[in-house]
Amino acid sequence: KTAYEIKECYWSSDVCSSDLAVKTFEELWQEIENKLANKDPDSGSVKLVSAGVHEIGKKIMEEAGEVWLAAEHQSNSDLALEISQLIYYLQLIAQARDIKIEEIYKEL
Repeated sequence: KTAYEIKECYWSSDVCSSDLAVKTFEELWQEIENKLANKDPDSGSVKLVSAGVHEIGKKIMEEAGEVWLAAEHQSNSDLALEISQLIYYLQLIAQARDIKIEEIYKEL
């Protein structure tokens, strides 16, 4: 079973889906932006931003370690899943700090 076949996600129920839909970097950014703007109290994204950048930072550190371990010991699909989760948390912390996507692109 690959990471893409996993139907339930443990990391963020409002971002991870059982559907295997393709999502771009910009679409994920917009999805997070919309969730934060709507302030849905059931949203994992909203709860984490409300907890503060320290809490998001801890998730980033956790996911970065999981990316490294997946790169060392797991399949490419598992690694891709871990990278996608890290990207989610990086986007979340950027938006929590009111960084615009254009600011990130400018630095690439």
